[in-house]
Formats: sequence, structure tokens, C-alpha cells
Amino acid sequence: MVNSGGGRGTVEACLVLGIACLLALSGVQCDLLHPHRRLASEAVFDITKFEAVADGNTDNAIALIRAWKAACNSIGAAKLLIPRGQFVAGEVLFTGPCTANKPITIEIQGDLLAYDDPSAYTGGAWIMLEKVDGVVLKGGGTINGRGQQFWKYGKSKDGPPLPVSFVFQTVNNARMSNLNFVDSMGFHIKVTDSNNTDIRNINIRAPGKSPNTDGIHLSSAINVNITDSIIGTGDDCVSIGHGTYNILVARIICGPGHGLSVGSLGKRPTETSLKGLTIINCTLVGTTNGARIKTYHASPRIQATHIYFQDIVMEKVKNPIVIDQHYDSKRRPEQSSVKLSDIHFRNIRGSTISKIPVKLNCSSIFPCEGVELANINLIPFGPIGPLKSTCSSAKFFVKGKLNPPAPTACA
Repeated sequence: MVNSGGGRGTVEACLVLGIACLLALSGVQCDLLHPHRRLASEAVFDITKFEAVADGNTDNAIALIRAWKAACNSIGAAKLLIPRGQFVAGEVLFTGPCTANKPITIEIQGDLLAYDDPSAYTGGAWIMLEKVDGVVLKGGGTINGRGQQFWKYGKSKDGPPLPVSFVFQTVNNARMSNLNFVDSMGFHIKVTDSNNTDIRNINIRAPGKSPNTDGIHLSSAINVNITDSIIGTGDDCVSIGHGTYNILVARIICGPGHGLSVGSLGKRPTETSLKGLTIINCTLVGTTNGARIKTYHASPRIQATHIYFQDIVMEKVKNPIVIDQHYDSKRRPEQSSVKLSDIHFRNIRGSTISKIPVKLNCSSIFPCEGVELANINLIPFGPIGPLKSTCSSAKFFVKGKLNPPAPTACA
């Protein structure tokens, strides 16, 4: 006599095992012991499978774009892989939105080298990531802009900007880490019109005399963290432009370069205000400026407020603390209309090669307000004589000890 209950159990067990086998054959993995946990595998899109050649000569831009499109338009977790080797590429656009699971990964293990023909770049960027929500960039590789042969074109302030090595354009929820940038044509990294960007453990290098090779530049960006990186360039190590909110810059080693800067602000009539910036626990070595805010004459009427420079070490820095609201004053006689307020310089120490290491040079029509100088200790490097501070059109207050002393007057 057959036990109907036992037979039913056997049939159900067989059905479960059969379904599991079918799912496995379909590429779907199930854990019968933990049915709510999915172990999804990551599809890898290796650029060499899309005819990229690591010969240090061939332009692989098309192969990179094809591999990205395949990864972006896939279903499930996806990774674009640039393996070890030297891959040359001209202008590359990684555009979304993507159907792949968030975040999509771009892993750069090898070296990307910019194509050496200037006519290959038409959009102001060498590599651009655009309209993507959720992306991780990593891998330990190098992005080499080979800018030496381009810099002669970038010395004019009125000429078109040279291509940025990597641009985040309208990108949300991005993480970049463990990558190297070398000798960009223009800026090394730019983040614009983007939200929630985390950049950490990046190494950026270019000669101190390379023009306009900012390390990381932000504009119209919200919620950005830039941390734990080493940056040395021919311009600002980090520059914070207009339209930025809630920015953290921490544990940066800067030099050579022009320092850690807010601005320049107010160059274009469409610019918008800046609010909420903290630059903390950074070291500057041999830079022309340290903690700097700079705005243009004849600017639109915007604001820059709630800015903190704190716990910063200066080594042989020319201008450790500077507010300069008189950019381009020879061609634009009208004073700057950028209103600076709630500005804090706290716990700044080290050495300077300038007799005037603290300069607050604000707009006469919109004077700076709420400028704090707290616990400043700067000593001269070499026989440059006693140090002093200067001030114009600024309302400031002092906390703790100051060396050099605070300005005695601020006309």
C-alpha cells in the first residue's frame, strides 16, 4: 500500500529540485537554504573582447565606447574592464542612462593614454561619464593625458580650455578610488551638474609649470567628498566653483600647485551661489597659495558662504591665507559683486616665504563679513623679516593666538 502523504512529499521535493536545476541552467543562482539571498554574478565586459589593442599606438576609443554600451545596456550586475596594458584612446563618451544593476563598475587596471592628435577632441573632455546614476570607478590603473605636447596651446586665458581628462557630467551616486592621473591636457578631474560624488585615494601628478592643470574642479555639484589623496599640478590642487553645496575636502597633500581654492567665482553672468564647504586636515608643500578664495571684478551678484579652512599645515607656502576679490581688475574696473560671508580660517600653522602671509582683500561694494581668524601660527622660512597681515573691506574677528598679528585696520 502506497503512503499518499509520503508520495506527495517526494513529488514536491522533485519539483523543487527540478526548478532549481532549470534556474541554474538559465544563469540564475538560488540558495535553497537561504531563499531570500540572491547570489548574482557580475558580467565582465573586457575591452579587448571589443577589439581594443594594447599596443600603445592604436586609437581604441570606439572599442571603449562599444564595451561601455554593452555593459550599460545589460541586465544584472556589470563591469567594464580595462585590463593591464597600454591602451591609447581619443575622445570617449560613456553615456547613460543604464539598464544594468546599480552601481555599474568601471575597473581600470592598465594604462589609458590620450591620443596625441588635438583634432580628436571636440567636446572639452577626453573621457566623459554622462547621465549615469550609480557608478564605481577603481582598479589601480593610470589615466595619462600626455599633456606635454598640448600645454603650449593652453597658456592663453582667452583661448578654449584644453580637454579635461575625466568629467562627471550629470552623474549621481558616483565613487572613484585607487586611480592615478598623470599630465592632463587641461584639468585632471571635473565634477559638474552632479550629486553625491565620493573621490578618494587618488594620485594626481603634473609639473608645477603645466598651465591650467587643476587636480579636481567642481561646479554645480552637490554633496561631494574629496579625501585621502595626493595632488601636485601646475594650478589649483582642488578648485571649488560656483553652484556647489555641501562639499568636504579632507586629508589632501597638495604640492606643487596653486593651493586649495574657492573660485574663481563670478567670471560668467550665469553663475550661481556657493554654500557649505569644509577643507580640513590638509597639508600644502611649496605651493603659491594655501587657503584661498578668489572672485572676479564685474561679477554677477551671487554669494559664497559657510566656508571653513581648518587644521591645515603649510610648508614653504607663498600666500598661506588669502582672499582676493580683484581678479581681472585691469580689464574689469567694476568691483566684485560676489558677497563673501561666514568664512573661517582655523588652526593653520607652518612656514611661509612671504612677508604678508595673511591677506584679506575684499570687494568695496560688497565687503566680506564674518571672517574668522583663529589660532594662526605662521613663521618665516628664510631671512624675509617680520611677518604681517593686511586687510581691506572686510569685517573680521579673532580667536586664540595669531602669528602674524591680525591687521590693525581694515579700510
